[in-house]
Amino acid sequence: MIDNERVLRTFLEYVQIDSETHHEGAMTERLAADLRALGLEVYTDQAGRAPGVDSDGANVYGFLEGESGRDPILFSAHMDTVTPGQGIDPIIEDGYVRTRGDTVLGADDKSGVAAIMEALRCLVESGAPHRPVEVVFTIREEGGLFGSANLEYGRIRSKYGVVLDASNDVGKIVTSAPGQIRLYADICGKRSHAGSDPEKGVSAIQAAAVAVSRMKLQRIDEETTANIGTFSCVGATNVVQDHVTFAAEARSRDPKKLEAQQAHMLRCLQEACREYGARLEHRVQRSYHSYGFPDSHPLVRLLMERCRDIGVEPWTTYTGGGTDGNNFNLHGIETVVLACGMELEHTTNEQIRIQNLEDAARLVLSIMRA
Repeated sequence: MIDNERVLRTFLEYVQIDSETHHEGAMTERLAADLRALGLEVYTDQAGRAPGVDSDGANVYGFLEGESGRDPILFSAHMDTVTPGQGIDPIIEDGYVRTRGDTVLGADDKSGVAAIMEALRCLVESGAPHRPVEVVFTIREEGGLFGSANLEYGRIRSKYGVVLDASNDVGKIVTSAPGQIRLYADICGKRSHAGSDPEKGVSAIQAAAVAVSRMKLQRIDEETTANIGTFSCVGATNVVQDHVTFAAEARSRDPKKLEAQQAHMLRCLQEACREYGARLEHRVQRSYHSYGFPDSHPLVRLLMERCRDIGVEPWTTYTGGGTDGNNFNLHGIETVVLACGMELEHTTNEQIRIQNLEDAARLVLSIMRA
């Protein structure tokens, strides 16, 4: 049995450790120490120093031996939070944990971290038989899944994984998620005086605007979305502007649709630049890959059974966002994502129902023992 008071206390302690993405150092040290205190084999990597990661923290790996002949299973959650996440002061009211409205709460994803830690404590204290258990707490999940992209995957022994990083009540099982590409572009024209010599200029703004007007954006179909995040040019009105910065993304659960959307958006830029005499410089970055499992998959069936075992009715669904689970699947660890109760995440109204925090820990413990 989990200790309800302890899992809440652990969660409250964790959210008060500042760990905005890029600044997970203190949380890294605390989690490594807590895992060692439970007797796990612990390792921290150098992911924070990897190109483009820029974090003072590290991914934390833990392994707990179990019954011989049984396959290990991986449990993971990320330790970083979005901003504003410094000086979090949690309050308890009406069965919820909230903040005073000036920071996020950090339930995304310290609710997942606390649930995993409580299940491990129960497992160690009880001495009950269990499968080998592997845990990974990642840095830099927010904004690009950078921590899990730089894991030392050769260290991971599990074939199956569970990431606790979805909103809503415990029982939700995310079995499908999209891949994402990002398209960065510079549209380069030619400056000229807009009053005396406009015909001598090439307007980067005009070329970029025409390109955007031809793009299919927002909801493309039930599996595919696209959005422009940056369209920037600042200058005087009397100058034909020669530079526009453009950044966009596309997501789809279907890899072929994702490639088609990327090609469509790039083609719109290329054709408009050619028509208006502008020059295009671009870069395409794949952020993460899609994954999907049927309800008949052994891991999904196991998780549904364990949900019912703790008195929670499971349901499967898909998401429009990425998690560390995308990277685990890319590296051959068949992984789905579980809800752990977070609500209104990425806002200063973020909250979590205490019952969900307890249920998440109960579910993780049940899976570890299964």
